[in-house]
Amino acid sequence: MKSFIRSLLAAIGLTAMAGASAQAQIAELPAFDAALADTANWREAAPENLIEFQIATARGEARGRVLIEAAPFAAPGHVERFTSLAASGDLNGTMFHRVIEGFMAQGGDIEAIDRERAENWPNMPGEFIFTRIPNSEDDTVPTMQKLGLPQAATSGYILGFPVSTQAEAFASLSRDGSVQSWIPHCKGVVSTARTSDPNSASTQFFLMRDISPWLNREYTAWGRIVSGQDVVDSIEVGEPVRMPDVLVSARLVSEMPEEERPRVLVQRTDGPLFASFLEANAGASVCDLPPVPTIVSN
Repeated sequence: MKSFIRSLLAAIGLTAMAGASAQAQIAELPAFDAALADTANWREAAPENLIEFQIATARGEARGRVLIEAAPFAAPGHVERFTSLAASGDLNGTMFHRVIEGFMAQGGDIEAIDRERAENWPNMPGEFIFTRIPNSEDDTVPTMQKLGLPQAATSGYILGFPVSTQAEAFASLSRDGSVQSWIPHCKGVVSTARTSDPNSASTQFFLMRDISPWLNREYTAWGRIVSGQDVVDSIEVGEPVRMPDVLVSARLVSEMPEEERPRVLVQRTDGPLFASFLEANAGASVCDLPPVPTIVSN
């Protein structure tokens, strides 16, 4: 055990030293069609995992569109809930009732506008972590790309989503060879509001306007903003908000008419172009780095 701990600490030290280098800047984004053809470096987000928010001010002036990609590998129950909510239309007309500068924008309180409608959405158990089995063909979670040495890194990406994790060196200490991982509350992450009961999440969500690590493993993060962070940052602030912005519509992209659907390309974090970014930022915290680039068709 002592030799294991010494090896782990040494690896962590090397990773931290590597992270001292300056962040690499991701190259200028290509045109949509060029990126679509470059399947080694770009993937298209599945429309069944994309949610479109249209947000307006209390006076009815358009704020703009926010596109969210959900992460079923991290919180399948919550992804099922919020994609179903978007498809149902039940979030339409809810307000961003609690918005804190430098923190988050909270909305989705269906009960405040229609108690009977809210009863269709019972509380859910929390999904604060997910487990991975490193280097196993039996693992159902996509492979993680790490910011640092493979056995020591505690930050990285899965399918472009930010991920924090136990160091994989700890896998040998678990019965099934797994480690615990989670989506951290970086700026742009989408998470779920709840009461003090960890299993009380229902329809309320919040959109991160900054980094909030104290929420990690306490609230269920289930997606990230792939377009429209500027819209989120412009939502009217208050606790409560005096004249709250309105979620005019929430739609599941796969349910939209095909000619209206936005298409989203996400840079592959397992692609050759992203490899240099990972290397240059070894040892960094994923929330301190720019979000993985995306390209939207319309």
